[in-house]
Order: sequence, then structure tokens, then C-alpha cells
Amino acid sequence: MPAEQVDAVVIGAGVAGLAIARALALGGREVIVLERESTIGTGTSSRNSEVIHAGIYYPPGSLKAKLCVTGRRALYRFLAERGIAHRRCGKLIVATDPNQVPGLERLHAQAEASGVADLRMLAGREARALEPQLACVAALESPSTGIVDSHAFMLGLRGEAEAHGAAIAFRTPLLGGRICNGAIELEAGGRERVRLLARAVVNSAGLFAQDVARSIEGFPAERIPPTHYCKGNYFSLSGRSPFSRLVYPAPEAAGLGVHLTLDLAGQARFGPDVEWVERIDYDVDPKRAEVFYGAIRNYWPGLKDGALQPAYSGIRPKMRPRGEPACDFLIQGPADHGVAGLVNLFGIESPGLTASLAIGDAVLELLRD
Repeated sequence: MPAEQVDAVVIGAGVAGLAIARALALGGREVIVLERESTIGTGTSSRNSEVIHAGIYYPPGSLKAKLCVTGRRALYRFLAERGIAHRRCGKLIVATDPNQVPGLERLHAQAEASGVADLRMLAGREARALEPQLACVAALESPSTGIVDSHAFMLGLRGEAEAHGAAIAFRTPLLGGRICNGAIELEAGGRERVRLLARAVVNSAGLFAQDVARSIEGFPAERIPPTHYCKGNYFSLSGRSPFSRLVYPAPEAAGLGVHLTLDLAGQARFGPDVEWVERIDYDVDPKRAEVFYGAIRNYWPGLKDGALQPAYSGIRPKMRPRGEPACDFLIQGPADHGVAGLVNLFGIESPGLTASLAIGDAVLELLRD
């Protein structure tokens, strides 16, 4: 079976893959997206809090910090110009114990060093004036934090990519590949197997990015990081939310704690928690609600028994195991691994949704070098 010559192949039609396809198409590249599922964004991209992050939590100079801040500005412009549903509702990161206040102050300084200039520290009474049901001794206010209809955003990315010539092949998993002289040959499944000879390949397969890299013959195995799955469970609130802003506790080791987010209809949901798992499993154990009640009542004592219902879960693609600090995004270009035309994206967890447009631009630049 002869291979069809193509310019660029993106593997994965999650939010990052779609943003990359759009950036490449707008840059004049011929783009084919290979997606194993029957529609866009079925993995991590549709199983998150749908929060537009300001860029508070990431070390200054890291890819997460730079791409989140740049991506957030680009995202708000993109959504506003195209009429995609979103709201800049703001967020309070709360200290419920005086010992947590220095941590909020360090977050404030870190965020300012990354270019987040609109934060302000609030005393407990100031925070309660904004959210009367809140219990805290201090809070860090982030007016730039928001929420978005993530599916509508992905549809917008898809539409613009396709309008500029990109094509998405659904139910077409990558079966393997090999590095050729000046190109990468790929074999993909589906109703009929196809072979593609691509000048550029972008591995944006999310939870399966390491599997994709391992399937390409000739790619240096030592450049593939380990894979660890960190599950986050969400519970929804029955009844009306008493909060108009997002509420986050002081962050914890593997995540941002059990926080309160809102959807665009005003419905409150809580999560994610931190559950290290060995395999991908999206079932939510109702018994985990017991821990949620305790965590939430630290900042919302008025939460009533029986008010939480299992909602959904997502999996964070981690490169370090339980107990170790979180990694930065890993975006490998040819200069990193020596394979011309190949870009791998590993560990694209939060703030990947916020950073997606900036990620697309970054990949486009890597492939120009």
C-alpha cells in the first residue's frame, strides 16, 4: 500500500490538538488530524473544571506560566470576537487558617512575577463582603479568572481549522510509524488502513502521548517520560449556588484542592480531588463524597448533608508519581530529540485549556525552525 504524502499530521483532536491544527492551517500548512474517537475532545479536554486560569500557580519562567498568561489573554479575545459563551466571574483563593496566609502571599508574589498584575489580598471581612457564605481569614482575589463553554470553544477551533483547509479523520487511531529520511511514515486504522508520509507530525494525544511516541520506530526511547494517572473526581451541588465567584482553597501537592466552580448556568460543582490510579477509569465512587464534605466545609460551613451528587471525573496526565512535585509542560521539538519535523506534547494538564491558543502558536514556531 503506497503512502500518501501530506504536509502535517496532528495526532489527537483535544483542545490542544485542535488549537495546533488551527495555528498550522492559519500558517499555510496542509493539516490532517487523526482522532481515535468519533468526535472532538472526548478525553481530558471535556473532563475538567472549564476554568480560564489567570496564571497564578506556576513558577515564573515555566512553560505553564508563560503559556497560561499569554493563552488567557488570547482566549478572552477569541471568545469575545466569536461570541462563544464565557464569563469573567473572578475567583477567591482562601486561607481558612492563619498558617495558610503566608502561602497566599507567596502565590501573589509568584503570580506578579509571571505577569498577573490584577490580584489583591483581602482580609477575611473583605472576602465575606463579596461572598457572605464564605468562611476564611484571608483571600487572594483574581478578577481575571473565568469560565468557558469548553465544547463551544473546541467547536470554534475546529471550524476555523477546517475553514483554512484542515481535515479531521475520526475513528482513525494511529497504529504506528517510523522515521524516514526527512519525513515520518504513519499507519492509521479505521475502516480502511491508511499510510501517510508526513513532513511534520505533532503528537498531541494527551493521556496516550507516550504510547504514540513509543509506537514510532526510531524515536529515542530515553526521550519518552513516564506516565502516571492522577484522577480527579467532581461532585455537583443540588440546589442553587450561594456563590457568584469561584472559590479555591489554598493549593495542595498534586492539585489545587477541592474547589468550587460554576458553569455558565450558575450550577455549582466541586472538585477535583486527588486519586492516583493505575488505569483510566472515569467512574465516580459516591463514597468519596465524605471527604468532599469535610474539605468544602472548611470554607463553606453551610453545606448541608446530602447536597452533593456524583458528577464526573477526569484524568491528569502526570510525568511524576505521587509525592513528587508537579512537572512543567513538556513540548519537545526537533532540537530536543533529533527527529526532524516531530513535536511531542507531554503532560498537558491544567492549564492546558487556558493555554491552548498559545500552545498552538508555540508548536507552529517550533516547526518553522
